[in-house]
Amino acid sequence: MSTDWTIDFLNQLGTDITVAQFDARVQLPPLQKGGTERIPSTTLWQIESQHWQRFAALACEQQIRWVAGWAEHLTGQFLVNTCFEKHGIYLVLRTAISRAKPELPSQATVYPAANRSERHTQDMFGIHFTDHPDHRKWTRHLAWSKHSFPLRKDFPVQGEPQAITPPDKDYPFIKAHGAGVYEIPVGPVHAGIIEPGHFRFQAVGELILNMEERLGYVHKGIEKIAEGRTPESLARLAGRVSGDTTVGHCWAACRAMEQAAGVAVPPRAALIRGILAERERVANHLGDLGAICNDVAFVFAQMQFTRLRELWLRSNARLFGHRLLMDRIIPGGVVCDVPDNAGVSIKQEIIQLRKELSEVITAVDLNSSLEDRLYTAGFLAPDIAAAFGTLGYVGRASGQSFDVRKAAPYPPYDQVKVRVPCEAQGDIASRFWVRVKEINASLHLIEDFIDQLVDGELVAQWQTPKAGSESLGIVEGWRGEIVSFIRFDGDNKITRFYPRDPSILNWPVLEKLVLDNIVPDFPVCNKSLNGSYSGNDL
Repeated sequence: MSTDWTIDFLNQLGTDITVAQFDARVQLPPLQKGGTERIPSTTLWQIESQHWQRFAALACEQQIRWVAGWAEHLTGQFLVNTCFEKHGIYLVLRTAISRAKPELPSQATVYPAANRSERHTQDMFGIHFTDHPDHRKWTRHLAWSKHSFPLRKDFPVQGEPQAITPPDKDYPFIKAHGAGVYEIPVGPVHAGIIEPGHFRFQAVGELILNMEERLGYVHKGIEKIAEGRTPESLARLAGRVSGDTTVGHCWAACRAMEQAAGVAVPPRAALIRGILAERERVANHLGDLGAICNDVAFVFAQMQFTRLRELWLRSNARLFGHRLLMDRIIPGGVVCDVPDNAGVSIKQEIIQLRKELSEVITAVDLNSSLEDRLYTAGFLAPDIAAAFGTLGYVGRASGQSFDVRKAAPYPPYDQVKVRVPCEAQGDIASRFWVRVKEINASLHLIEDFIDQLVDGELVAQWQTPKAGSESLGIVEGWRGEIVSFIRFDGDNKITRFYPRDPSILNWPVLEKLVLDNIVPDFPVCNKSLNGSYSGNDL
């Protein structure tokens, strides 16, 4: 177990920053007898708002990772929160600001990862971050007025609908000038079934000089419509934050609710959750491998990876009742079991997948034209990946080895050895091969979990949490670390839900890794990152 860095860091803050509540750590509620979940204490520090930026600067000097940021609206004030991590230990930093003058120094001047998060908070709550490097709106739609802020409690859940919402067409993209410089607008509507996102290029010939993203076209109001939901309803909503990560987001939200309520998940249910999460990882990685090959016209490999993914999804439907495993996880446990005959079937399926995957990978590895398109293209330097807090296969292909399953293990990952493949080349090829290695690691984990299945209940009895109970649920999704914040009000209802998808931290580096690439390579660069539009656009 790593040393608790928060103690040493507290001693280094100096006397100019006063930390409240540091001497009384926010302990998660005690577990029921027989529970398997061993959760370390979660540290909550509260500081004065004028020290918000200074704290971030000191944290950055100590190489403490910026994880997530969110706000809450309470009577007459806002609570603004930032989550940090180092050595698998998480710290939530909190400050209170008045509604009369909602201002706070920006942490984005220190942590680039905080940029869009603060802009989202600004648009949704009307909190102004002073010294922010980019004050352009990020989430704000023209579906509500300039002085309306949807996540304030006095904003109606149905919004302020107009007969026709004006198009949001005046976003001030950065301009480039010079001989031979031209712009290429791509999207937001694409020639396919992918979700909408706009990409604005400046180029000379085929060389990309600059690229900016404009997301937010699928804003769903997830945070707003979560208010007042029961745990069961919130779990269903969380599973729809990003449809390809339904297991990951639902699990994170359920962990947060379970911790706030003091509910221990039965050991058998925890193991089944692990099987579901790893099956989700395998399915998505198979799809991505095929899509990367397709974007460089290696159609044979795309067809084979897609075929293997389809067989895997059909097994999901047959064994667990849903191709994408939606709503299989519920507060307190799971709704599906893995009887002995299903365990045997899954192991046989894994043997066949390994055999066929090995054959396809051999064909890929021997294809020199594919190598020419993937190697050195879309390079993401390790220092840039670290500065933006990139996660999952994107970060691991650029030397960032963090994985919640290993750094801060939770059941059932605390019972097995988790292999985390990591490379340092930072190009599209690295992101391809990290995925391949993660598939193999996931297959081993699924086998381990099946071998460890014990008899027992699938769902624990729910306990109504006290009003004001709060918690973070943190899991490793297939794209990387997922963070869910939950706060309960009275009567077992949710008053605040914030899900942080890994794509929120991964999307910005796409603007970096496409630089000095040619325009025709943008599709495969984008596919190698494969950020979730829906997970970004809450």
